[in-house]
Amino acid sequence: MRESVVRQVEFQRRQGLRGSGVYMRSYRQGRGAVGSEELREAKMGRQCCGSTGHAQGVCRVGAGGLKEFRMGQWWTLEKVWRSLETRKDLSAMEVMSKVFQCRMRLSTEYFKRMAYHGNFGYAIGQFGTTTSAGLNTAINANPSQRIPHIIQSMSEAMLCVNTAIPSDNDKKALDFIDNVTIHADQVQAQVLSEILTRNANTDYLKRYSLNGRTDRDSFEKLLPVITYEDLQPDIVRIDNGDKSPILSSHPVSEFLTSSGTSAGERKLMPTIEEELDRRTLLYSLLMPVMNQYIKGLDKGKGMYFLFIKSETKTPGGFVARPVLTSYYKSRHFREKPFDPFNVYTSPMEAILCPDSHQSMYAQLLSGLAQNKQVLRAGAVFASGLLRAIHFFEQHWRSLCHDIRIGRPSEEDVTVSSLRKAVMNILSPNPELAELMEHEYSKTSWEGIIKRLWPNTNYLEVIVTGAMAQYIPTLDFYSGGLPQLCTMYASSECYFGLNLHPLNKPWDVSYTIMPNMGYFEFLPLRRDNHNGKFDNQPELVELAYVKVGEEYELVVTTYAGLYRYRVGDVLRVTGFHNSAPQFHFVCRKNVMLSIDSDKTDEVELQSAVNKATEHLESYGARVIEYTSYTDVSSIPGHYVLFWELNTSKVPDEVLQQGCLTVEENLNSVYRQGRAADKSIGPLEIKMVESGTFDELMDYALSRGASINQYKAPRCVKFAPIVELLNSRVIASYFSPKCPKWTPARANWETSSKSF
Repeated sequence: MRESVVRQVEFQRRQGLRGSGVYMRSYRQGRGAVGSEELREAKMGRQCCGSTGHAQGVCRVGAGGLKEFRMGQWWTLEKVWRSLETRKDLSAMEVMSKVFQCRMRLSTEYFKRMAYHGNFGYAIGQFGTTTSAGLNTAINANPSQRIPHIIQSMSEAMLCVNTAIPSDNDKKALDFIDNVTIHADQVQAQVLSEILTRNANTDYLKRYSLNGRTDRDSFEKLLPVITYEDLQPDIVRIDNGDKSPILSSHPVSEFLTSSGTSAGERKLMPTIEEELDRRTLLYSLLMPVMNQYIKGLDKGKGMYFLFIKSETKTPGGFVARPVLTSYYKSRHFREKPFDPFNVYTSPMEAILCPDSHQSMYAQLLSGLAQNKQVLRAGAVFASGLLRAIHFFEQHWRSLCHDIRIGRPSEEDVTVSSLRKAVMNILSPNPELAELMEHEYSKTSWEGIIKRLWPNTNYLEVIVTGAMAQYIPTLDFYSGGLPQLCTMYASSECYFGLNLHPLNKPWDVSYTIMPNMGYFEFLPLRRDNHNGKFDNQPELVELAYVKVGEEYELVVTTYAGLYRYRVGDVLRVTGFHNSAPQFHFVCRKNVMLSIDSDKTDEVELQSAVNKATEHLESYGARVIEYTSYTDVSSIPGHYVLFWELNTSKVPDEVLQQGCLTVEENLNSVYRQGRAADKSIGPLEIKMVESGTFDELMDYALSRGASINQYKAPRCVKFAPIVELLNSRVIASYFSPKCPKWTPARANWETSSKSF
């Protein structure tokens, strides 16, 4: 028995040295799923042999685990073993043999995932610390207390193992992610070959004389990079009922509509049935990733506010609807097998109810009735979750009444199937009703999510890009719960996952999954003076993008989009294995322009953020905003529509806010204002409370999806501008020109700093 254990000890010692080598290779390459800060910290911890506290702080790489493998504490285990052997303490020796088996299991899993999940390194560090401390205590204990000490130590140590090693289902999903990202370039070549082979006889590929070729060189040489406008004639043919293979050899199953909130128009994206399988695959990977960071999510439910939008028919008879409506109404969602990690508080009847008021009311009521079971909450976009909170503020009395009596309001829930589904969840709960009344009676709704749903671990919402403005408001209502962005997708294609979901919103990066489509990247350069993006001539393949560079995403899909410019600007933040990770920067085509100035979404958001700092001392915040260029006067000027949570802000503060926005815009804008006089003073128009709800209702009436809707950051569609202007209650202009110095002076100053 002892010889077997000693062999295990020696094997694990060698594995520990091997693990250190793997770590150092990962460090030298600067790749994997860790940031440079964590790597440096892990290296420091390893060199210093890492204290327990340090090991806990470096859970991403697991410096404590590396220390355990490097140093081992084997002398402690061996000392205990010899002591027990001398005393012929067979019961304790049996427990000790389980120690080594446990370490073997944990070490095997750890080395498979060292560059992927820090939980394993952290668990090994904790395991080593727990076993060493417990066994040292056992050595010095009285013989009668030795076995209890060892058993207690092992029980505590096993908790580390059980929380670190994934289930078989999770392991399968994580192995799939590892496989496709390790071989990212090969997977991409295979995907492109499959797309071009199956669609070789389509009108589109014949038009460009690809002639059955599937190699990258021919593809890049012969096929142009296109926009929606280039593709529109082909889409119109399909829309009108042409059944020939125009874009895809597979029959078009439906059209997916974009939200189209900037210009008031929708785009139609043809799709095929099997795309639902790909979307479902990506959804299936979300919880295995999340389970590596937050345990026990199968012990409760998710309160997610999900909605569908009524669909329309094209002249050719195709269904046209948003991508999420398509997914929620598909068998992939409706008939998915039971998964304890994906149980929602909302009944299916509520999600699929086309009446948005009844759907929201039923989902809120169901979530409240199951408040103690809710472990996570969310919506597709941050704005959607805030809309649910606002709805709750407006209807809390009715919701409270329904909770008290255990029956939904006949005025708010009229659809019989929906009423039945909600009644199956409800039961009279006067205690919860009293809690709701008590919480609502408080002067502030700060932390209301955590107060009413006390077991909530995190919020799952998109808070990147334009949604970043909602981060402070979500912090306010949630009491600072983590805000997690889990995946990156669009109507054109589902792209990738966030493999580090606990990162702060501003650090979120998505790993592009190479199997979802063929991805290319158009390099962009941002002009430091005017913020404008300049396209570079050559596209870059997925595996060859450069860290720190910004690109516009270009996609080729199985459904028949070829080198299609999505319009998203992404910045490369690193790599997971061979697959790049991207931070979403902005939508490229959202701009304000009066003359030669160009202001994009990121710059505008940053300027507004600076301006809103003036409001904080008055307890005011911007609930929502948008912008447009007013050229009805000469010179034209920028207009911002702001909806605030209070009207008690002095006029001079709002005028200063106008100036602050201007001073944080690019130098070309400031030159136009201060020197050229080609741009008029920026104007902030305060609108009535609820204006942006009306704006969303208008967009929904024109076919936008409630799941995909985002308040537009720039409006051009005349009816939308008219709606906003009809709700203005006050206007403020910048009191003076922003500061500006000639660009040459700026350049000379910058040059001297090097």
